[in-house]
This record gives sequence, structure tokens and C-alpha cells, in this order.
Amino acid sequence: MRTDKADILALLRNSEDYVSGQQLCDRFGVTRTAVWKAVNQLKEDGYRIESVPRKGYRLVESPEDILSASEIASRLTTKWAGRKLYYYDVTGSTNNDAKRLAEEGNPHGTVVAADIQNAGKGRRGRAWQTLSGTALSFTLLLRPEFAPDKASMITLVMALSVAEAVEEMTDAEATIKWPNDIVVNKKKICGMLTEMTMTPEMDEIQYIVVGVGINVNNGSTEEFQEEIRETATSLKIETGRQLGRAELLKRILVRFEDNYETFLKTLDLSKLQESYQRHLQGVGSEVRVLDPAGEYTGISQGINAQGELIVVKENGEKVQVYAGEVSVRGLYGYV
Repeated sequence: MRTDKADILALLRNSEDYVSGQQLCDRFGVTRTAVWKAVNQLKEDGYRIESVPRKGYRLVESPEDILSASEIASRLTTKWAGRKLYYYDVTGSTNNDAKRLAEEGNPHGTVVAADIQNAGKGRRGRAWQTLSGTALSFTLLLRPEFAPDKASMITLVMALSVAEAVEEMTDAEATIKWPNDIVVNKKKICGMLTEMTMTPEMDEIQYIVVGVGINVNNGSTEEFQEEIRETATSLKIETGRQLGRAELLKRILVRFEDNYETFLKTLDLSKLQESYQRHLQGVGSEVRVLDPAGEYTGISQGINAQGELIVVKENGEKVQVYAGEVSVRGLYGYV
């Protein structure tokens, strides 16, 4: 959902010269007063915009990191991902927000983003909270037409997309701890939670929400909850620089849109398998599989086309791991 403010910001950002007030009026079908108000609101948000009589407006400088509906929408270059956008300064859980919006009929590709998330959740019900100005918390709503047994692969598609976007935007090497934790320098920067809602007959997907939480601009591990300080890090800690969260979100959505459409061609990961494997942590190394039926160790051979982790056990048996948590020996506290 783009606003006049977002449209004006996008045009100013992409223009190398002044843009006249009349051009803005004609382009967006608004009055000069509306343009003046939008520009002033952008100035209040921290954008430095130069106004020169008979020339118009020019964007001189943007805040180093600002997360807002206007900033996100002004950067989007996707076809459908994020074109319906909801932004909250503070929310409980973007996944819960997205599920509510799905029930209200919002379309495929809707994105919910927040600066502060105070009741977020990860796998196995773990809490995940964020501080203002530090994390990128967002959820993408999907309304797929494929069978429910394909849904688990969407998490891997998103993991690949996040890893690719992080590497595009930084000089950091982003790897994946199967199936969906993103790791930089052997510490976790990102987790995900994918939730599926079925039709009443339980034979079709009504919608899927994919929640992503990335530690972006945390300056110190002291900002993390005590129980994860030894295993977590942020992009700022690892790269030494502050990153624009709206730009990172844009890049993730661009990569996801492309990867998702690739996935839809075969309804498996065969065309993404090589890229995912290239980012996968621990291929050829010993892993421990925490399975309800009993733990076992073996050598990881990466994923198959269904996204299952192939593990060769000590007795030579080859197994495909679908459920359960896999821990890679020697990787951030998992032994």
C-alpha cells in the first residue's frame, strides 16, 4: 500500500536533479499543498530535502537507517512481494499480525514489518524480542495453490533468499544452518518461523506466513537476551557498519520473489538446490540429529530436492531428515 509520501520519496531518490512541484502534482494527481505537506513530513522524518524556487525539490541526504512504511515502499522494486505493506513501530508478533490480515482477506505477497517486536516467537515456542533500531522483523503472507506437503520447502526458499541478500549488501559470508538459521562467522544472525493454515477440509492451504527476524544493527551482544549471547551476533557487529534495514528488506523480497517463482516451476528445490547447497553449513561434516526416536550422528551430505537433509550414519545407512533439529558439531555451541 503505497502512500503519496512514499511515491514522492521514491521519485526524489531516483532523480539526479531537482523535481518541480508541478511534476510531482502531475505525476501523482495531487495538489501543490499535498506535495508541500508530504515533503515537510519527510523532513520531519529526518530526510534532508532541498527546496529551491523555480527548480523544485532535491533529496540531499537520507537517514542512515530508518524503518517506516514510506521508506520501505519507496525502495520496493518487486512485482508482488510487499506491494501490500503494513508497518508498525511496535507490535507483538508480525506473524500474528499477518495471520489476522490473512483472515481479513489480504492478498498474496502482503508484508508486515515492525521496528519493535515484543512478543515474537521462534521454533519450539522460543521467545524473540527486539529493541528499537536494531532488528528487521517482518512476515510475508503467501496464498499458494500447491499441496500442503510442499509447504515445508518455503522456509528453505526464504533462508536462501536472506543469505543471498545479506551477501549482496555486505562483505560477510552468510551460511545456512539447516533448515533456516542464517549464520555469519559461526554465530546466528537470523531465525525464521513458517506457519501454515489449512482449509476446514484439511486438504488445501488457506495461507502461509513466513516470519523472519534478523539482528541487523545491534552494537553489542549485551543487547541480546542472556540465554543467546554466546550464540548470537548482528550484521553490525560482524561488519563494523550500520545497515539500512529497509534496503535489506527490499533485497530479501527481490531474491525471494525470484526464488519462489523458480520453486513454483517444479514444486521442489531441484533448481535451487545448488545455490542452497553452496550456502549450507557443515556439508561433509559430522552432525548430530536430535530425533524423538533417538539421537544419532553421521556425515551431512547436504539436501535433496525436497529440502530434506541427507545424513550418512556411522553404520553406513543413508537417511533423509525431515523433522527434528540438526546440530552441527563445533557450530556456535551445538555439539
